[in-house]
Amino acid sequence: MDEFTNNCKQINIIEMELNKINFKNTNAQKIYENYLLQIQLATKKLSKADQQDVLMELNSHIYESFQKNNDNDELSSLINALEKIGIPNEVLKPLIADKKLSQATKTFNPIYVLQALALNISNGVIYSVFAILYMLLFGFIFLIIAKISYPSITGFFYKKDEFFVYGLIPFAENKMMYEVLGNWFIPVTILLAIFFYLIITALLKFKGYLNKNKNQLKSQNL
Repeated sequence: MDEFTNNCKQINIIEMELNKINFKNTNAQKIYENYLLQIQLATKKLSKADQQDVLMELNSHIYESFQKNNDNDELSSLINALEKIGIPNEVLKPLIADKKLSQATKTFNPIYVLQALALNISNGVIYSVFAILYMLLFGFIFLIIAKISYPSITGFFYKKDEFFVYGLIPFAENKMMYEVLGNWFIPVTILLAIFFYLIITALLKFKGYLNKNKNQLKSQNL
């Protein structure tokens, strides 16, 4: 109930900043209001600024399409206009995915990143790869917990003239392996996790930039 109330409050705030179309036909007005509500519900995962942009853009499309097809029958003209635009929950999916990706890569917020990946997962294999890379970051968390729980077999191990191992090694002492970092293992692991998170997110941002340029070129060729 609280979530529903908060959604309604956000919708009311966004509507206050929108120049709504006024119809003489009451049924047309109801359909129009319902369509605006569908847009707002479809875009609720976005920031308020992005929600406002999408709502204003579609409202403009509705007005332009309605004006072109206005045959003095407001109801039929509005229905035709809305049918051409499409159902908000379906037609806005690519736009919402792009905007969420942009928001995630600007803020580096892990929650936004996960939401962006969930929305873009069907837009190509590359997003599945990014999802796997982010999941691998949990390995650093596992190593930190393992270092606390099993300090003697977790760390950055070195065996003379053979190899280095960063992680959890059962029976490390019996294998004549020496842990190099000691108490610095956890701080270094945290720094590595942050470093790889920033690198992966920067690559994700670059992917979003390429998508944006690609979409702009498509728009120019239309």
